[in-house]
Amino acid sequence: MIRYALATLLAFVPLSVSAQTDIEEIVTPGGILFWLSQEPSIPIVSMEIVFRGGASLDPEDRPGAVTMMAGLLNEGAGDMDALAYASASEEVAARIGFDVGRDTLSVSASMLREVRGEVTELVRVAIQEPRFDADAIERVRRQLISVTRSNRTDPSEMSGNELFQLAFPNHPYSRPIDGTPPSIAVMTVEDLAAAHRATIVRDRAYISIVGDVSADEAALMVDHVMQGLPQSNTPLPADMADQLSGGVHVVDLPGGQSRVLFGHVGIERDDPDFITAYVMNHILGGGGFTSRLTEEVREKRGLTYGISTFLTSLEHGPLYLGSVASANDTVTEVIDLVRAEWGLMASQGVTEEELSEAKRFLTGAYPLRFDTNSKIADILVGVQEAELGIDYTHRRNDLIEAVTVEDIARIAERMMQPESLTFVVVGQPVGLSDAVDLAN
Repeated sequence: MIRYALATLLAFVPLSVSAQTDIEEIVTPGGILFWLSQEPSIPIVSMEIVFRGGASLDPEDRPGAVTMMAGLLNEGAGDMDALAYASASEEVAARIGFDVGRDTLSVSASMLREVRGEVTELVRVAIQEPRFDADAIERVRRQLISVTRSNRTDPSEMSGNELFQLAFPNHPYSRPIDGTPPSIAVMTVEDLAAAHRATIVRDRAYISIVGDVSADEAALMVDHVMQGLPQSNTPLPADMADQLSGGVHVVDLPGGQSRVLFGHVGIERDDPDFITAYVMNHILGGGGFTSRLTEEVREKRGLTYGISTFLTSLEHGPLYLGSVASANDTVTEVIDLVRAEWGLMASQGVTEEELSEAKRFLTGAYPLRFDTNSKIADILVGVQEAELGIDYTHRRNDLIEAVTVEDIARIAERMMQPESLTFVVVGQPVGLSDAVDLAN
């Protein structure tokens, strides 16, 4: 019955929360800091834990170790094998998930208030006592090998892997997050245990809890999950300036169209000009149908179904990236248009009308991100990780409203580097292969 109640409540959560939600910073009796936002209107509690490190802590010869390890956390823990753990989770309608990025391993859990103790224990045992049973390892190994084989012919995966190898040679960022078929095939229990020890550590965790729970109750949840975890003993990777210096790199893949990933160095999330860069990006390519690139490439010329740009604030080396797909015989024209718009932004900035429209959208859409407890919990750990301050969600729209066209002109001159714009083209583009540096 519990599982049906949670599913129903999640389906009909009212849009009653907003960016003005109250947030408390709490230190538990066990000395662990976390953020809490109480929302008593519906009896659901969400917990989000982010551990710094993620796939960047993979050993050089074992890419995919952290991803494979995370995939096994709910495949048996403590005295429960995979089936018993799944049954226990279903019995209390626990929604527990694990995700790995280049810089983070995240744990997400949503539960009814009345079973928060049982679900908290399921989270604790998963991250503290994973079993790594042989049958579970082989099951996850088969799944991950299938994924990594598919990645070898997926244009988006191929372009991302190639660009990160170009940008961060000999750095952990250059390795595929999911690993490779050979690395996954030889992964051992010892490799997985080492990945667990390196990533799931008490002193690199950011934690938030949102929902129908008191401060004392939330603190007990945090202590129960986190106490007993070790301190870190694996250093994080060094920072690295990206090596993207311009040009086009072609990766051959038969098909009627090409996928393009492009970019150059970006901006740190804690840079005082980040918000200005964020607004600028919305106007250039982050604003969907209202962006300049969409207007020039899709609306005026019909060369793509979609084109976008985005700021990637990686912990050890930020990038400013964009992506587009186009027919093989029009890719060259698309690349020329991107370079031209990059140059125009660098030299001319934006208009007052463009800035006004961007502000209206960005400030109006922000509260809509706070429509569920799980989304709020995710936002709060992101704010913690970026060290933006506990009042950031209250200040964020004011920061956007304060951006001027002069600010954007300044950051555009600083950031936009048409000569360093690097393109990775996966496909068989017409007119490029004789005039470019081939990546493969």
